Amino acid sequence: MKRIFLLFNVLSLVGCVEHHITEKPANNLIDHGDYAIDTFFPSQVQDERVRFLIFHYTAVDDTESLRLLTQGKVSAHYLISSNPGKFNGKPVVLQLVPESKRAWHAGVSGWAVRNNINDTSIGIEIVNDGFHEHSSRRQWIPYHKEQMILAASLARDIIARYQIKPQNVLAHSDIAPLRKTDPGPQFPWKTMAQQGVGAWPDAETVTKYLQGKHRWSSGDVMIIQQALAAYGYTIPKTGKMNSETQRVISAFQMHFRPRNITGVADMETEAIARALVEKYCAQMPLLICCENLRYHYIA
Repeated sequence: MKRIFLLFNVLSLVGCVEHHITEKPANNLIDHGDYAIDTFFPSQVQDERVRFLIFHYTAVDDTESLRLLTQGKVSAHYLISSNPGKFNGKPVVLQLVPESKRAWHAGVSGWAVRNNINDTSIGIEIVNDGFHEHSSRRQWIPYHKEQMILAASLARDIIARYQIKPQNVLAHSDIAPLRKTDPGPQFPWKTMAQQGVGAWPDAETVTKYLQGKHRWSSGDVMIIQQALAAYGYTIPKTGKMNSETQRVISAFQMHFRPRNITGVADMETEAIARALVEKYCAQMPLLICCENLRYHYIA
């Protein structure tokens, strides 16, 4: 009986398809030479391939940025020049790679459970020197206001088109913290978040997790490691401070606490990390705080 029912369903579907092809308008059919494609039956089980939006600085001037991104071994979907031109009174961004194609901007990278972020991201390069070295100290170069206005407009459009989550709008240094520093601490992440681009912690939640302690007092390395890992960073979860942990914390600070990016595991860093996890990672494995204030994952 089940076989008869299944056969009836299959024959009904075949009949439906044949009826559709002969009766429906031809605009659902695409001619590919030796065969045709019918687009009348889209599956509901699908989503966008693009999940991440990544910001970069070029570290060179306009001319060299364009040369490297069009003729070199790296590329990006978009380039925002140091002084964007105008078309009909509107600022112009350069599209170097169609969004439907992969650009080579992320390199060896990872976020949350994903690697090879080139495969699932849109890359925006912004012409900016990054930093200058002065007596072993770095002077970070500010972005031009016009660049940031254009970057926000472009990013909002991309985010809306692919429904990119706030916590997936990232710095190159977020997804490759051991190799990269761009777009650096001068990138206005808080302002961008206020304009609908990217994540930012709620001040009240940060204060809650500070627990009345001074922001520069020592934080718990294990809590910071596990909170950053829950948020998406690739970081050891050993409870010990090492060079890798310090560099990842510094990358996190460049994004969310740019006034102090030393990589020290202080209390404010811990509070910001926990506030972000609370706000954006409800869908992640739950974090519970035990008596010793260590975090443990539960399914």
